[in-house]
Amino acid sequence: MTDWQPTACILCSRNCGLQVQVADGHLTKIRGDKNHPVSAGYICQKAAQLDHYQNNADRLTQPLKRQEDGSYQPIDWQTAITEIAARLLDLKQTYGKECLAFYGGGGQGNHLGSMYSSTFRDALEIPYYYSALAQEKTGDFWANGKLFGRQNCHTTEDIEQTECVLFIGTNPWQAHGIRNARPTLKQIAQDDQRTMIVIDPRRTETAELADIHLQLRPGTDAFLLSAMLAILVQEGWEDQAFLQEHTIGYTEVRACLLTIPIADHIERAGVDADQVYEAVRRFATAKSANVRVDLGLQQSLNSTLNSYLEKLFFLLTGNLGKPGGNNFHTFFLPWVGHSDAEAKTLCQTKATGITEIAQLFPPNVLPAEIESDHPQRIRGLIVDSANPVVSGADTQAYQRAFPKLDLLVVVDVAMTETARYADYILSAASQFEKWEAAFFNLEFPTNAFHLRKPLFAPLADTLPESEIYRRLAVAIGAIPERYPVLEQVARWHGRWPQLGLYRVALVAAMALQPQLRRTVAFALQGSLGKTLPDDSIAPFWGVSQLYVQHHGEAVARTGLPGRGGRLAEALFQRILHGHSGAPISQHRYEETWALMGYKDQKVRLVISELIEELQTLSSHHAWPEYPLMLIAGERRMYNANTIYRNPQWRQNDAEGVLKIHPVDAKALALAEGSHAVCESPWGQLTVQVKLCDTLRPGVVSLPHGYGLDYPDANGTRTRYGPLLNLLTDAQHCDTISATPFHKNVPVRLRPIEMARAASLHESLP
Repeated sequence: MTDWQPTACILCSRNCGLQVQVADGHLTKIRGDKNHPVSAGYICQKAAQLDHYQNNADRLTQPLKRQEDGSYQPIDWQTAITEIAARLLDLKQTYGKECLAFYGGGGQGNHLGSMYSSTFRDALEIPYYYSALAQEKTGDFWANGKLFGRQNCHTTEDIEQTECVLFIGTNPWQAHGIRNARPTLKQIAQDDQRTMIVIDPRRTETAELADIHLQLRPGTDAFLLSAMLAILVQEGWEDQAFLQEHTIGYTEVRACLLTIPIADHIERAGVDADQVYEAVRRFATAKSANVRVDLGLQQSLNSTLNSYLEKLFFLLTGNLGKPGGNNFHTFFLPWVGHSDAEAKTLCQTKATGITEIAQLFPPNVLPAEIESDHPQRIRGLIVDSANPVVSGADTQAYQRAFPKLDLLVVVDVAMTETARYADYILSAASQFEKWEAAFFNLEFPTNAFHLRKPLFAPLADTLPESEIYRRLAVAIGAIPERYPVLEQVARWHGRWPQLGLYRVALVAAMALQPQLRRTVAFALQGSLGKTLPDDSIAPFWGVSQLYVQHHGEAVARTGLPGRGGRLAEALFQRILHGHSGAPISQHRYEETWALMGYKDQKVRLVISELIEELQTLSSHHAWPEYPLMLIAGERRMYNANTIYRNPQWRQNDAEGVLKIHPVDAKALALAEGSHAVCESPWGQLTVQVKLCDTLRPGVVSLPHGYGLDYPDANGTRTRYGPLLNLLTDAQHCDTISATPFHKNVPVRLRPIEMARAASLHESLP
């Protein structure tokens, strides 16, 4: 019998541990890994389809170069690297570094390569970093910076222990995002001593389990949340002792909330007032409570304000830094930075004037930065493990902009819609063909890290991202081909844990060559990496050193021996050999305050920009010609991110149906299974209709992850399901973060007969 091998799922931020059996290059059996320190055997139905990622007709097996006629021809790695490096350097010299940008760098679970791509970005001084994270979370990061002192002060939720949980704009039953979502939700629902409250325009699977479901009108989150906060202070349910000890500015926030017209805001949200009061009472009087949110809130109207208001819930009730509450957590390796507004060194885009948040730039502005006539417009772009032509808001803008680039390089495992615009396509090994890890280590008080071994040899002429960026860094002259002195020192002390001399040698090398600090990941790869099972994992030795430096006591509580460097060596060894994942730290709840950015460890409750927005809150522009509100990007049983290209992985909902309330369907003469044209102010697409009374009348929904084109047996490419970003617009976004309003897209529907619908099913060349 084939042995079970440990690995992890790569479809969402939970990155649950898996055990798999493999044969002939395929994942033949998949189950949850009970030895994983976080997921402990949990698995959802999507992970069972991972062989569709590993094996599909669009897998790349060699680097490619675009020809003058638009076709692609194979190119050897050395020539590709040399030509790309020369063109990047030429663009930088001719137009300045501001003409260069980077998009992506690590998908949901393949973050190891992002250490090397970020190091390469620093070496070439690429100033603009765009990512899917910046399309979703930068408003949240911005609010965190104001409240907690740093934009990477990120909170997690102690849902397992809480008495009351408030879910806003999230459906963990399908989206997960919390530990072992489905059994956890069932446990809360079955416990009479615990309360689950859901705020969502849809009656989701999670809402079905809730004690209270506030089914608000889409886009009215700020009205409802501000009304609930006003009730909280009006009833005197704040935790005054907590506010006195841990916060600054409550008097001003309270004064603002007391001006909120509660009844008017509840009416605008379209929910029952008695239920609203009961929800606030239960949350505020619970012994412990926390808030869990996701894109339903963060990509809704007033998105940055929404992020502020939801945090005020757990802050005003004293539910930060306690069991069952919200807590800060450590990052083993941070996946988000901090952009310091006070330092006056923030980078701004040239065309749209957008300022970085958390060292990220929103994808919404990228097409405009390319199409601009500014002399320092973006001319060179690297896209890594991302498909913005499909997943970015405003597909049509990307389709117009990408051909105007002087250079587009795509690093990916598959021939994506974005890759077809590239000048060079660099074929990467899959996430199961190399050492990998996810940096979504968001647990508190016990945090964990999972370093995964490869399951397969890389396909044909592919390379891991770590090697791709090392070769590019050598080609631009940023690093040497070898590090002979450091390599020799590492070999002298190849027996663990005696690497004290290597630490000394590395520190000395960086002191003598300050530029080495910028490329230390490559130095570790090229020296210490020679003594390890794979050179790409060497930077985790350095990360272990830094983690122990900042959180040594918490690391020691996991049972590891020693202090300082010895403890760091022990941590690295645990990570290296913990093939099902390993605990890295055990914090105490009171230590959450030490993870804040402000030195006095006090939350600044007043965010003046958002207080002003709240005081002038009004309904957004109506679209009378588009009477329906589309929730774009619903998470369903069989949709995922775009790494699943073969549509055969879906066991249901192959068309990605548009859900519509029966009342609206009847008014439009739409029957179950009929087809319609769904049109927004910015575009249109053909959809199949499904009647669904879990939506409010006037609301429709479409899933994300569709709209990919895939070849049939004859090589003819067909687009499967709705490419929903044909309906979205880059300008329809938040004023602070430029986060797109995906959950509030105005649309209208026009019925079409079945024959006409079939002719519109788009075939691609």
